[in-house]
Amino acid sequence: MTHVVLLGDSIFDNAIYVPNGPAVIDQLSTILPQDWRASLLAVDGDVTADVEKQLENVPDDATHLVVSCGGNDALGYLPTLAERTGSIAEALDRFAVIRAEFREKYRNMLKCVLATNLEVAVCTVYDSVPDLEPSAHSALSMFNEVILKEALAAKVTVIDLRLVCSEQSDYSEVSPIEPSQKGGAKIANVIRHRVLGSDSSAGTIAIHT
Repeated sequence: MTHVVLLGDSIFDNAIYVPNGPAVIDQLSTILPQDWRASLLAVDGDVTADVEKQLENVPDDATHLVVSCGGNDALGYLPTLAERTGSIAEALDRFAVIRAEFREKYRNMLKCVLATNLEVAVCTVYDSVPDLEPSAHSALSMFNEVILKEALAAKVTVIDLRLVCSEQSDYSEVSPIEPSQKGGAKIANVIRHRVLGSDSSAGTIAIHT
């Protein structure tokens, strides 16, 4: 039996943001083959470092892990990114420090996930959030660069949510940084495609919608 486990943050744990519809885990469970299972261990508000603790609850029969994290790490750095600097060079130096810190956290998380010896896929952080400030968009590109580089170096499949959730309707009316029912359906669908093609897609970028 195939058992898909979702780890990370509210991109997967989005039930409270779709009060009138199914959450990502419900949509995924509906479209998986009949004898397959899906479980949710992702927690709304968790950051990259929290994934290691989530791994402690991975079921013994799990076969696939899908991780979406990094967005809350980026949110945590917003106060620092908003601080004024005296020059572009100083701002870039600040970006370099943040990138290095996040890279260490993400690399450690990825090592823990890969140590399970299960099939693994990770997600980028989507960046089509309605009314997203240009500065925040630029900051997200830095976090996504880390995710892509670390994941592809480890030959882990990347689900690029920037290409999956690209429309305003993909985001919740309750909170614009969370996936809506429509966005959740797209995310569930790309996970299904990734799992069904897991034998041949390691180290690739999945963008099915």
